[in-house]
Amino acid sequence: MTLRVTSCRTEYMHNPLGLDERKPRLFWKLASDERSAVQIAYQVLVARSEEQLNKDIGDAWDSGKVQSDQSTHIEYAGEPLETEGCYYWKVRVWGAADIASDWSDPALWTMGLLSRDEWKALWIGRKSESDLHMQPSPFFRKGFTVKVGVRRVTAYATALGVFELRVNGAPISAHFAPGWTDYDTRVQVTTFDLTEHIHPGDNAFGVILGDGWYAGTVGFLGNKVYGERPFFLMQVHIDYADGTRDSVLTDASWKTSRGPIVYSDMILGETYDARLEKEEWDSPYYDDADWESPDVRPGYNGLLVAAVEPPIRITETMRPLTVRQTAAGTYIYDMGQNMVGWTELRVKGERGKKVTVSHAEMLNPDGTMYLDNLRVAVQQENYILKGKDVEVYEPRFTFHGFRYVELIGYPGVPDLDSIVGKVVHSDTPVAGKLETSDERVNKLYANITWGQRGNFLSVPTDCPQRDERLGWTGDAQIFARTAAYNMDVSRFFSKFMWDMVDSQQPSGAFTDVAPDAGWIRHKMWNTRLNWFAPDNAGWGDAGVVIPWTLYLMYGDTRILATHYEAMVRWVHYLKANTTDLVRPNYANYGDWLSIEADTPNEVLATAYFAYSTKLLAQIAHVLGKSEDAAKYGSLFEDIALAFRKAFVNEDGRIHGGTQTVYVLALQFGLLTDTLRDQAVDHLVADIHQRGDRLSTGFLGVGYLLPALTEHGRLDVAYKLLTQEAFPSWMYSIKHGATTIWERWDGWTEEQGFQTPQMNSFNHYSLGSVGEWMFRYMAGIDTDMVEGGFRHSVIKPQPGGELTHVTASYESLYGTIAIAWQVSDSGQFHLKVSLPANTSATVYLPGDQCQMDGIPAAKQDGQKSYRIGSGEYEFQCAMPK
Repeated sequence: MTLRVTSCRTEYMHNPLGLDERKPRLFWKLASDERSAVQIAYQVLVARSEEQLNKDIGDAWDSGKVQSDQSTHIEYAGEPLETEGCYYWKVRVWGAADIASDWSDPALWTMGLLSRDEWKALWIGRKSESDLHMQPSPFFRKGFTVKVGVRRVTAYATALGVFELRVNGAPISAHFAPGWTDYDTRVQVTTFDLTEHIHPGDNAFGVILGDGWYAGTVGFLGNKVYGERPFFLMQVHIDYADGTRDSVLTDASWKTSRGPIVYSDMILGETYDARLEKEEWDSPYYDDADWESPDVRPGYNGLLVAAVEPPIRITETMRPLTVRQTAAGTYIYDMGQNMVGWTELRVKGERGKKVTVSHAEMLNPDGTMYLDNLRVAVQQENYILKGKDVEVYEPRFTFHGFRYVELIGYPGVPDLDSIVGKVVHSDTPVAGKLETSDERVNKLYANITWGQRGNFLSVPTDCPQRDERLGWTGDAQIFARTAAYNMDVSRFFSKFMWDMVDSQQPSGAFTDVAPDAGWIRHKMWNTRLNWFAPDNAGWGDAGVVIPWTLYLMYGDTRILATHYEAMVRWVHYLKANTTDLVRPNYANYGDWLSIEADTPNEVLATAYFAYSTKLLAQIAHVLGKSEDAAKYGSLFEDIALAFRKAFVNEDGRIHGGTQTVYVLALQFGLLTDTLRDQAVDHLVADIHQRGDRLSTGFLGVGYLLPALTEHGRLDVAYKLLTQEAFPSWMYSIKHGATTIWERWDGWTEEQGFQTPQMNSFNHYSLGSVGEWMFRYMAGIDTDMVEGGFRHSVIKPQPGGELTHVTASYESLYGTIAIAWQVSDSGQFHLKVSLPANTSATVYLPGDQCQMDGIPAAKQDGQKSYRIGSGEYEFQCAMPK
């Protein structure tokens, strides 16, 4: 059996630059035309040059032939890695017949600056213009000369703020680099290979700085949360073939000036005066004699770390569907999709003419733009024309959430080509695909993915339009599993965990938002809204839930080990703030935005205390910490007992009586067998009493359908999925939603818009049902014992009126795909495809099975079929 090695990656990335991980992990996928293809051994070669690697020499590391079936998370174990080292690697594997594959194509990674002492560059900025409240975005430039014989040019760049790097007139960087971190603790460094952009002779760097999260408006916390103005740091090394090196460093020799960006703020929009443009300002031949010297910052006390998160990019362009003129003489476009990013404007007119581009998610009943829910946010750009031919403009350092675009003051009559929408988010590659026989369910899934795209921008934000856009931890943890099915969020959530840990309090409490952005430091819960706290149930628990989710979806044990002590401190904090292991009823978010169902805070908080403890015990077991596993496992049982004593009656009724108290108790394993059956009955009774409708908020909704499905009420789960009456997922779709709404009642036929103080129409939390759609409806899940889909559980559960489902998930090993359908005669047909070096246990929903020659086994009282990689077909009769 011959295997082929494909898709070699380092630290989840293809050929990453500037790593600071001293033991990078290597990944590869395998392909084979045969069934049950497995790897039994591998050999990795790592060399300091591609020439050495081509000679099959690993001068940095030769693993030798390692007897192992592992093809993910293989730690580099060679010589210590050097600052700025470039490392080439390849791998070959042996299959079941002990036949070696061909070597993979070469891959590489480079190391960044590994010591603070190696940074010689200085932080540069521009002094504020004292007469202006909103400061113009500073422009910087530096000319330099390059000799003949360049071998490699590498730039290491970061900012307190956000930056755009340009080389010889061309943009190089992604958007909003270096992303949002707790700037008091760390800032991310982006590494660029500029070899192809630099030529012998004269060259020039150009940089534009934006206030970003550092000095601009951060949610409703105000502006200048971290600093007064942005600064930039860059160190460029030019290596020549003869072994010599030149460097270009940010320092006092650079020049700076204001430019056409009058101001740019993520919350307040941007004004751009094209009359102030400096043509070819970033070219080598520009005369910068009248530019100023930069302001040099004394230093920075935080950590300079390699960028962990994926870059923020434009991933799609959207053409508007319609445009109409309003009674006020403006023009309103419908993009057809609630999206996040900005619009590119094309306009021709007189010099000095101002055009305003305004953005909104919804329209008022009279057809005007619904702007009330923005609060103090200003989703507008103002463009002042220079008066030359057709002018093209798009903003640099702001973004909006919108479906509708209004042009105000446009000269002439715009058409459908006058604007283009740019979809912007962290570039997390698509991992999941799902389609069903019900177009409403397909639309729900599309809305879930669009909500994720709109809110995963450096951090998982709560909404992209109003003056908030904070990294709410409760929203993130309930949606994390859905997010990982939809897209590759391995790096995105790895970075967010550092945001959480950087914000963790000395007491051990995790915060409600991360980065903290002064939330705790400014004691916002005392000065603005008296119910903010640093340890809200379901929010702080993200510090345990998210690492566990990354283990389940990617088999990542390093993230568990890295943040283990932080998780332990969280659980100890919770325990210390209990009475007889029951959490207190202090004012917190509860089951946020539940509908006509008030879950008691102490019930929810105690349940989540138990859940974090249970997960910590499982994490300790995975890490081989047997004593801790036993200790926290015992603590979980004690908390569950305390929960039952405090909140559960003999008939299985739980204090509060909401759907959420039942689903949390069921999913977190807090009940005895007898109480569990009774609780399911009470849950179903409440659903039926409401006309087969849900009442769960942010924390309950993700567990509602799983709890029903796992406890024998799949029929009720499907009724809730496709319910169109309010409140339901389909109610918003029935009324034109293209993303998930923040509230079930964001808009209703009877009441119209909910309170504008908190009413986002792009908010992913209630879309956590996507996890159920993959794990239960489609039936693609990972073995809980061994995370990362090395062994999958394929257990589709058809129901409702669905007649077919197709779904796939791109795991670290390759694509796992299923397709099931139910015929009119009641026959269930299933196709399964597994990537090489993986296996699965398949469960069918009925009997009288035909299994493609695979023998059946009994597991959990149900017939199951174990398969290896390849394609398979199964058939059975659906139960009557």
